[in-house]
Amino acid sequence: MDILTEALESMRTGHPTSVRTDGHAPWGLRLPPAAGAGFHVVLHGSCWLVPVDAPHLEPISLDVGDVVFLRSGSRFVLADHPSTPGEVPGPERYTKAPPIGSVVLGDGGPRTSLLCGNYHLDMARPHPLVRQLPEVVHLRTGHGRHAELSAAVRLLGAELDDPRIGSEGIVPALIDSLLLYILRAWLAEQPAEAEGWSAALRDPAVAPALAAIHDTPSAPWTVESLAERSGLSRAAFARKFAALVGEPPMAYLTRWRMTLAAKLLRDSDVPLISVAARTGYSTEFALAKAFKREYGIAPGGYRRQARAA
Repeated sequence: MDILTEALESMRTGHPTSVRTDGHAPWGLRLPPAAGAGFHVVLHGSCWLVPVDAPHLEPISLDVGDVVFLRSGSRFVLADHPSTPGEVPGPERYTKAPPIGSVVLGDGGPRTSLLCGNYHLDMARPHPLVRQLPEVVHLRTGHGRHAELSAAVRLLGAELDDPRIGSEGIVPALIDSLLLYILRAWLAEQPAEAEGWSAALRDPAVAPALAAIHDTPSAPWTVESLAERSGLSRAAFARKFAALVGEPPMAYLTRWRMTLAAKLLRDSDVPLISVAARTGYSTEFALAKAFKREYGIAPGGYRRQARAA
């Protein structure tokens, strides 16, 4: 599994939910801060994404094929015009309930159709790749840009316009794939001089070290052994890794091991000794010490809390 896929899988806490929104001008949809990460795809027409109580952000004009990814934390309104107030739809507005819902807004004017949804991701402990994303990722797929993302958007639109047998399985799978396409397209748009994770994944020294950590997190990695993968000296590698990834190599290794341990504890019945072995710890005690330092709770207690949630 590649680093981008693993990063998202490690944060996933549930299946995505979505609502098709048909707005007839004038219309406005108020978006509360997402518990995970929100996405919005313009299927027909055009609209505006308007930030609420965020003076550092400007309204964004959206056209057919545009995709917006909202990392979380800020409030927005989607509307036919920046001046149109947003509403939170009541139950009477829904023609179909989530997780693949449908809602109609407005008063008979020109129509805009969107797919709006939420990825259930653990944003309290996001992977640094996701944490470094801007608040708003806006991607235009027209005029031949981002062909794969554009194809996914068209497939989603076709399934929602004409639901047929299998659509209830196809739509969630497409929405899951959409997140990977969004992040892949955003990474591809970053300039060569960019810093952070977009640069780390392309860097000839740092990328092999990240791949090694993700391929075999249980290996007894050291700064020296990772530096050998990079072709740099120990000191030069450590500096470059920290500059691009945002933390030293051993800190990232520990964070990733703990992230994997937490996912195994949440999503499986794997015994603690096996969780320890898979994440590079020789004993349950060593795992428990590292896990409690990172999460503030012992592995067994974390598993019980996750099951009770």
